[in-house]
Amino acid sequence: MRNRTVLITGSTGGIGWETARGLAAQGARVILVGRDARRAAAAAELLRQQGTGTAESITADLTRQDGVRELAELVAQRHETLDVLVNNFGYVPPRRQLTVEGVELTFAANVLTPYLLTTLLLPELRAASGRVVNLTGGIPDGPIDPGNLQAERRFLGWTFSQYNHCKTALMAMSYEFARTTEGITVNVAYPGHASTPGSRALPMRAAPWAFRPLIPVIQVLGPLLFKYTAKAARSSIHLASAPELEGVTGKYFDTNAAEAAWPAAVLDDRNRSAVWELCNQVVSAA
Repeated sequence: MRNRTVLITGSTGGIGWETARGLAAQGARVILVGRDARRAAAAAELLRQQGTGTAESITADLTRQDGVRELAELVAQRHETLDVLVNNFGYVPPRRQLTVEGVELTFAANVLTPYLLTTLLLPELRAASGRVVNLTGGIPDGPIDPGNLQAERRFLGWTFSQYNHCKTALMAMSYEFARTTEGITVNVAYPGHASTPGSRALPMRAAPWAFRPLIPVIQVLGPLLFKYTAKAARSSIHLASAPELEGVTGKYFDTNAAEAAWPAAVLDDRNRSAVWELCNQVVSAA
């Protein structure tokens, strides 16, 4: 990874930060992306102090399409090539909300953002025969409902519903991206359940009623029940850096960085077409 440029979204803490640390330790030039300017700058400075590679930070609101476009423009201005894009950023809103572009927020953050950012950075990625690593999450092996991708009919917060639905939709989008796009590789990593700042900060109202009594227990015992973030970042680091994965695309890797079978919902052509067409539609309408 020495002298290779890596962009990691949502990398000022949690799994994204550990991914940044792991790749910087291999000599990569890391671009950290976060929503808070001071926190992002501090994270980049910490990487530089550790002497494990070069680092810079960019601030962006990745829940908005114009924020994604601004990020892509800054990256293109600063770097002619991009070796790796790790779409690590994710978001779990407590209720159904719409972005300024009118897209349901969970879908926008977890599916549309990696789709749009990858599309915008295709010239820089292709110039380096780059890799795209998309992180799924929750329990990403459930069904995909093409008629409820934006929770039009039903929304439930937290991991077991709309977030989980969108992470499976992200996998479908990634599969289709790999199938239709030349010059880069696109793969999906599953980090497993980790005790991260984001998971510990989830408000109780973000969970379905039946699970709310468990939230305080999970938040207190999370470090004991779930993986540490360094272990959860293993699959992301492997997909971004492993020499044996050069040219490998359209694959799904589990929490142990081992290739796994795609969920049945992802292999359904109708589901992939619905997700892909919705991404194209809402980007074109913005």
